[in-house]
Amino acid sequence: MTLPSLFHMHLVSDATGETLAAIAKAAIVQYQNIRAIEHVHPLVRTQRQLKRVLADIEAEPGIVLYTVVNPVLAAELEEHCQRLKIPCLAVLRPIMQVFESYLGAPQTPTVAGQHVLDADYFRRIDAMNFTMAHDDGRLPDNLSDADIVLLGISRTSKTPTSLYLAQRGYKTANLPLVPQVALPEQLFRQHSAFVVCLIANVDRIADVRRNRAILMADRDLETYVDRDTISAEIAYTRKIAAQYGWPIIDVTRRSIEESATMILKLLHDRKAGSKPETDSANA
Repeated sequence: MTLPSLFHMHLVSDATGETLAAIAKAAIVQYQNIRAIEHVHPLVRTQRQLKRVLADIEAEPGIVLYTVVNPVLAAELEEHCQRLKIPCLAVLRPIMQVFESYLGAPQTPTVAGQHVLDADYFRRIDAMNFTMAHDDGRLPDNLSDADIVLLGISRTSKTPTSLYLAQRGYKTANLPLVPQVALPEQLFRQHSAFVVCLIANVDRIADVRRNRAILMADRDLETYVDRDTISAEIAYTRKIAAQYGWPIIDVTRRSIEESATMILKLLHDRKAGSKPETDSANA
């Protein structure tokens, strides 16, 4: 049997399609030698919109995943796929069946319910605004205004990690560590912010810095990519983390999402009063 090298995958949603995209990605990465050609169909809420989707599916058949609340549209989509003899799955159905069984209550279908403009939504927007205003060393005067403060030398993914945390609703500031520059006094006043240091190995930082230097066409950055200099900067990070009891996260082999998840775990451990597990042991 010859395995396909690629296949079509249709993601049909009556909302933004973010849930479908995340589920589909989690599944397809398990098949490293097969590439999915994604066809994303968001905001499908009327028969007219569904008709265009069905035509696209028929033109390029493949796996169909959907989150459509309207039972009439869902039934029509499933019947169409059945006629084409292609798989069609309502990805949330098994989950909702578990909820109904355990809670003993039927669901109340709500289109785009996860995107409702509630207090949690506005908390995330507030966190994003705060994080963008306090990027790259622009710490607030009162550090307690922040939930998290990330410290790290250049190219340790401070900004993208901060933005990801903000999307989760955490006000995050970040500060570049430079051995020759004194730390700002806000860090040493009494505050409630959770301070975390980010590091990476020398090879990773040197590669990222070199690529940035090439991109910026800057020829005066030899020290910036010097391995000995980077090693000294990493040692400085470890030193101040040990001095002030700040946990360390090594981002070398972690994605932004994994780093952020580790930071939140440490934060929750601190709130729970348990001893955090960090990368400090590698120091």
